[in-house]
Amino acid sequence: MPELPDVEGFRRLLQSHVVDEQITAVEVRDRGVLRDRSSDEFVQKLEGRRFGEPDRQGKWLLAPTDGPTLVFHFGMTGSLIWDRADGELQRFDRVSISVGNGRLIFRDQRKLRGLWLADDDDGLAKILGEQGPDALGLSGQRLTERLAGRNGALKSVLMDQRVLAGLGNMLSDEVLWRARIHPTRPFRDLQSRERQDLGRCLQWVLRASVQVGAIPRRATWLSSQRSQPDPHCPRCRNRLETSRVGGRTSYWCPACQPIST
Repeated sequence: MPELPDVEGFRRLLQSHVVDEQITAVEVRDRGVLRDRSSDEFVQKLEGRRFGEPDRQGKWLLAPTDGPTLVFHFGMTGSLIWDRADGELQRFDRVSISVGNGRLIFRDQRKLRGLWLADDDDGLAKILGEQGPDALGLSGQRLTERLAGRNGALKSVLMDQRVLAGLGNMLSDEVLWRARIHPTRPFRDLQSRERQDLGRCLQWVLRASVQVGAIPRRATWLSSQRSQPDPHCPRCRNRLETSRVGGRTSYWCPACQPIST
């Protein structure tokens, strides 16, 4: 599931391959991923345009051109691939954009989100909706300001893009596990030390994940246990618990992350 580190990786892919390059051809293989344009209009608006510097806002990837801005949201299964111009397309390759000596491919199995075109800043703001500050590089003080006064389970608040942009299910679990905070505790109940640990762990996890372009599945990471039939804590080896928090399947260690302190 693409979260902030994955989308930052896609931004770097664009940075490496398409800046100042002209779009020579656009092929829409599945209209179902276009959210605000017909296939014909999408192609007509992009062909012949030249890409500018890409940007990222939380989980959104922005690819400006000298015309509209191409906006990506990857949902649960989306990805962006750079391939040679004559490479063979795969089953779930929905849109292909030929640029220079290669092509960008938007691949998505479940098609939960997709692609938009923004003609101006107002159009872009409408697509993105209300967004909190980007989680990467957020200071501990700014994090506290964003979370203070928010009710409900801390994990649910962390995943609310209006509060903090970029965190999803896996990142939130990883951060809370490293900070030793139970996912259902409200922020107001955290002690000063726990709030400091939360901010520190948030930035550590994000920086480490961005470095590799994805949330690592290393043995020392909680993420390594998510697909295991009998998941255990990488830190203390106690059996992990799972339940729904904020509508998402959540993992935590009852020994390392007690419900109360």
